[in-house]
Amino acid sequence: MQPFPKLSATTLEAINTVGQWLAQDDFCAGAAYPADCVVLAGNAVIPTIDAACRIAQEQSIPLLIAGGIGHSTTFLYAAVAQHPRYNTIQTTGRAEAAVLADIARQFWHIPADKIWLEDRSTNCGENARFSAQMIAQAAEPINTAIVVQDPTMQRRTVATFRRVTRDDPDAPRWLSYPGFTPVLCQQEDGIAFANDPDGLWTVDRYLALVVGEIPRLRNDETGYGPRGRDFIVHVDFPPEVETAWQLLQQDPALNDAMNNRSLR
Repeated sequence: MQPFPKLSATTLEAINTVGQWLAQDDFCAGAAYPADCVVLAGNAVIPTIDAACRIAQEQSIPLLIAGGIGHSTTFLYAAVAQHPRYNTIQTTGRAEAAVLADIARQFWHIPADKIWLEDRSTNCGENARFSAQMIAQAAEPINTAIVVQDPTMQRRTVATFRRVTRDDPDAPRWLSYPGFTPVLCQQEDGIAFANDPDGLWTVDRYLALVVGEIPRLRNDETGYGPRGRDFIVHVDFPPEVETAWQLLQQDPALNDAMNNRSLR
């Protein structure tokens, strides 16, 4: 694939402002708070998957992996197949939770009894609902759970968990941790990730996800908030994110590039 074309410094800063806000991180300096459980929502971003496994391993707490077979599962298959270590894992036809459990067991040495599988969900709402049901049935009380997801979906996912358990006084405190925060930078041949470990999106897919996420988080008739589809709790938008979003909507170079690459 051709590199994504260069963008203005202002546009690049706006993309990073929105992207970093979406990657909601409730922790300081990347250190995860002690918790009773980690919930890894199925996704295809390897550094995020590794972060969830690392927390579970270091804290010796259960790793609940949520994900059946959905519209984005093939991206996980591709990420695993292309990874220099994980490419031995079988993927085709398997639930996301099963694939991710193999990574957790084989490469992070998390004991089987510490891995809880939820392999029926096919979307974010089901991830939250089915995971919350499993946690409610746990033998030991789960008071604090860290939710880990694709950074572009992190804020929406935590808002979904909070919506699903809004009326449950015994629900855990849901904390958000994306594993890493993506940053785009200008390079000689176009736009690239400044932090470029194995297993990230293409720049094209990342931009499409970021641009598509903001309308979902809105609390209006077309958004996912209480006034719309009621999938998530109300989400406040900081002024700098609103400003950045408006700039992206009005940037002809970005919109032309995305339209030309069929990202709309």
